[in-house]
Amino acid sequence: MRTGKALRTTTAVAAAVVVATAGCSTRAPETGGGGGGEGGAGGEVLTDVGVEGTTIRLGVLTDLTGVFAALGQDITNAHQLFWQDNQVCDTYTVELDVQDTGYVPQTGVQLYSGMEPNILAMQQTIGSPINTALAPEYESDQIVNFPSAWARTLTEIPGTGVVGATYDVELANGYAYMFEQGLLSDGATVGHIYFEGEYGENGLAGSEAVAEERGLTIIPAQIKATDQDMTAQITQFAAAGVDAIALTVAPTQTASAAGVAAAQGLNVPIIGSNPVFAPGLLQGPAAQALKDNLYVSSPVSAFDAQPELLEQYQQAYPNVQPSLGVLVGYGMSAIMKQVLDAACENGDLTRAGVLNAFNELQDVDTGGLVVPIEGFETGRSPSTQNFILRPADVPGGATVVQDAFEGEFAEALR
Repeated sequence: MRTGKALRTTTAVAAAVVVATAGCSTRAPETGGGGGGEGGAGGEVLTDVGVEGTTIRLGVLTDLTGVFAALGQDITNAHQLFWQDNQVCDTYTVELDVQDTGYVPQTGVQLYSGMEPNILAMQQTIGSPINTALAPEYESDQIVNFPSAWARTLTEIPGTGVVGATYDVELANGYAYMFEQGLLSDGATVGHIYFEGEYGENGLAGSEAVAEERGLTIIPAQIKATDQDMTAQITQFAAAGVDAIALTVAPTQTASAAGVAAAQGLNVPIIGSNPVFAPGLLQGPAAQALKDNLYVSSPVSAFDAQPELLEQYQQAYPNVQPSLGVLVGYGMSAIMKQVLDAACENGDLTRAGVLNAFNELQDVDTGGLVVPIEGFETGRSPSTQNFILRPADVPGGATVVQDAFEGEFAEALR
């Protein structure tokens, strides 16, 4: 069974305990933690920024008040939950410096400037626009960063690890599933609503790549993140007689698109990139339309495959309706632990040492929580696989209908 408990065992590294002090080289004390590699027990561990005594500080630039607020809250809560139960090299505790960007790039840049002198790495940066705005700083500061975003442009930033397939691969896998299930045929017409910027444009690239292979006609409809009413776009799609709708938007726009389509009698499948859905949508007027028509291509599974993680989260946050952001956040933390454990075992917890450990990471295993990740190679999608989820009245609001798989278009897009 793939559970949250399994994550804690699969991500652990049997390394000696080390102690480091920021800005110096220290010798690890003798412990009963077993042997380590070079830099293990009795070796010296280098540190520079973000490590003080036995505490490592990581940065979090999340969205708690903007268009992805519900997702950002759950991802961040899951980070806190993971690091309460896990240590680096069995001795370092991890503290998080959490800041709310409101999904505004300039705010993210300003907040990062304030936290940068005190952090070792970035546990989370939510949103492709904010990651892109910070790319020069992340590169010059040698920061390892796990974005809550999957735009292909982010794979060009040194040290930035997209946790799953990029949006183009992700959406292409969604199309592959629809073809396999008979929900879409060659030559069909698809209307695609997408955010301006890296997120939406990378998703649209997935639609266009599939269209070229299977003779689809794509009707693109670009919107701003602040646009909430999708009536004009869906009316255009209905007039064109689309056979399916693709979405690379936020949950608010998903609910509007599904609700308007149902009201206009446009009963067609809707395929969405992973950020399009939140369980709160099932409490709104578009609930039935979402259950009937929405398919989400996701880098993580759902709580039906992770019951112990769900139980942990509900105990820690009893007043929060959990979304699949919990799985994203826990998986991101598990991968960060693998990087930090490797750097620690190498005897180098400087930013440069952590970046080297990140670059050497291959075949990342999170016990089935996140899709298999081969490694973080510049300009390439870290994975070619996705889960397919459907909205349902279950914790997290979705259930797995297709386990992690690689669709027919994925490798060509890699």
